[in-house]
Order: sequence, then C-alpha cells, then structure tokens
Amino acid sequence: YAEVLARVRAAQAPQATVEARTAAVRDLETALARFPSAAAAPQAAHQLAGLRYDSGDYGAARGAYEVVLARGASGTLRTLAQAGIGYSWEAERQYARAIDAYATALAKLGPKDFYYEALFLDLGRAQELAGRKSEAIATYQRLLKELPQARRAEEIRARLMSLGAS
Repeated sequence: YAEVLARVRAAQAPQATVEARTAAVRDLETALARFPSAAAAPQAAHQLAGLRYDSGDYGAARGAYEVVLARGASGTLRTLAQAGIGYSWEAERQYARAIDAYATALAKLGPKDFYYEALFLDLGRAQELAGRKSEAIATYQRLLKELPQARRAEEIRARLMSLGAS
C-alpha cells in the first residue's frame, strides 16, 4: 500500500498525465483486491474515490467511498467518506440522495466535531438545490444556533437572507 499511495500522490499532482491517473486507479484497485483486510485498505479506497471523483466518475467514486465505510474506517476518514457520498450524489444532481447522505454523516457528529460546520453547509446547499427552501432555512438557523461563532457565519447569514429569512 505504501508504494501504491506514493504513486497516487504523484498522479494527483496538477501536472500529472491522464495515463498516470489511470495507472494510479488501476494500482489502487489491484492493492484493494489483493489485500482487502489490510489496515491501509480504507485509506487506499478513499484515495481511489478521490481519483474517480476528480475524473467525473461519480458512481464509481461513491462505490469506493462505500468501500471505505465497509472496511471499517473510523473518525475523520469515516466522516470524509460519508461526505464524499453526498458530494457524488450532488454532482449527479441527485439532491434528495445527497441530503440523505449529509444527514447520515451529521447524525454521528456534534458541534465540536471535525467537519460538522461544513456538513451542515453542504446539507443546507443540497436542500436549496432540491427546492426545499424551508428546510434549508431551518438547517442554516440550527447551525447558527449550535455554532454562533461559526467560521462561515457571514456566509450562512447571507444564505438566509437570499432565502428570505430574517
């Protein structure tokens, strides 16, 4: 896994060729198939998901994020994989599914947890895109209530104003 992950980093560089990215995907898939129970499997699956997402293959990215979860990822990696599932649905304009994914990720987090604020903003955005204005307003208001000193409080207030909330 260490060798593969080193090649993946090179394939993620801005100047990397399509061939290098394709080879990195193939290497990750091979490593996951050969060593599915290895401790590094969740991280490798996350890297695979990122490469697939970046190439616009959102369904395959989502599948790799689900592998991250199935391989027992915890903590930050689990949160990022759950968020990635939401982003992949959102990229495909499947907003109801994105909302479900973000809500699932948030269910296990609290206001002091990593990515909590970002996931709430993702949830509100997906609700807006789905045409669920009242839900988006409630989401943004809840976020400001739970995190009055949110880093992106100004942005949240602007979203609320654009939705007609006071």
